[in-house]
Amino acid sequence: MIRIKGHLGPTLLSAFPAMAWKQQGPETVLTGTLDQPGLHGVLAEIEALSLDLLEVRQLTDWLEQARSQLRTADPVLATLIAAQPDFDPRQRMTELPAMDLFGALLFQIVGQQLSVAATRRILERIEERFGGRLPSAADVLATDPARFRDAGLSWRKVSTLRDLAERLSDGRLDPKALTTAADDELIAALTQIPGIGPWTAQGALIIGLGREDVVLPGDLALRKAVRTVYALDHLPAEDEVLAIAEKWRPYRSLATAYLFSAAFDEGQALARRARAASESS
Repeated sequence: MIRIKGHLGPTLLSAFPAMAWKQQGPETVLTGTLDQPGLHGVLAEIEALSLDLLEVRQLTDWLEQARSQLRTADPVLATLIAAQPDFDPRQRMTELPAMDLFGALLFQIVGQQLSVAATRRILERIEERFGGRLPSAADVLATDPARFRDAGLSWRKVSTLRDLAERLSDGRLDPKALTTAADDELIAALTQIPGIGPWTAQGALIIGLGREDVVLPGDLALRKAVRTVYALDHLPAEDEVLAIAEKWRPYRSLATAYLFSAAFDEGQALARRARAASESS
C-alpha cells in the first residue's frame, strides 16, 4: 500500500497502470501486487512527479492475518482458503478501471441485474466516450444522457447516475464526508437515491473505498455460493447469510471475495464440462 498526499487526477493516476487506487480523506491510496523492481519503479515515478509520499507498507501481513482469523473462526471457510492458497482479491481489483467512490457507484449501477461480462462491455463503451477513463460526476452532468443510453445503460440507470452526480455536485452529498463515514452511515446516505439499494452501496464500499468488513447478503451469486460451500439444502435468505457472516468479522469483505471466487471457479468448471460434452456428442 502506498499513501500519497492529495487527490491525484486521471493524468497522474495513468502513471500507475498496475495499481488500484482510492481516495481516502485528503489522500490517495495505491494498492497492487508488485515485485521489488516494480515497487522501485512506482516509487521512482512518485519522486519524478514530485508527489508527497506519506507511507509505503506491505499488505502481505494484513492478508495473512485476515486469512488466519477467518480459518480459526469458520472451519468451512478454512477449507475454501486452503483450496485457494494464492488468492488475493486486490490482484483482481487491478483488472478493473481506476475508480473513486463515484466511479465505484457507476460500476455498481451499470452492473445491476447484469453479468460481469455485460457490465464490462458497457463500461468499456463508457470509457471510450471519455478518453479511456470513467467519467466524474461533473462529466456526467455535462454529457447528453443519450450518450450513456447509447453505451448500453437503461434510461432508469441513466436517471440514477445523474441523480447521484447532481447530489455530489450541489452539496446534498459531501464526497469527502462520504469517504470517511462509517459503513452503515454511508449506505444509509446512498440508498436515499432512487435506484441505489444496499447491494449497489455495499459493493461500492468494497471497490471504491476498500472497506474491510462489508458483506452483500442480497447478492444472488453470493447466496448460491453460501448454499454450495456450506452444503445447505436451500438457497439462504439474506438474514441467513448475515448470520453466517457474523463469524467473519472484521474481515467480511475478504470472506465474501473468497466465496465469489469459488462461485466464479464453479461456473468456469461447469462451462468447461458443458463444452467438453458438446464436443464429444
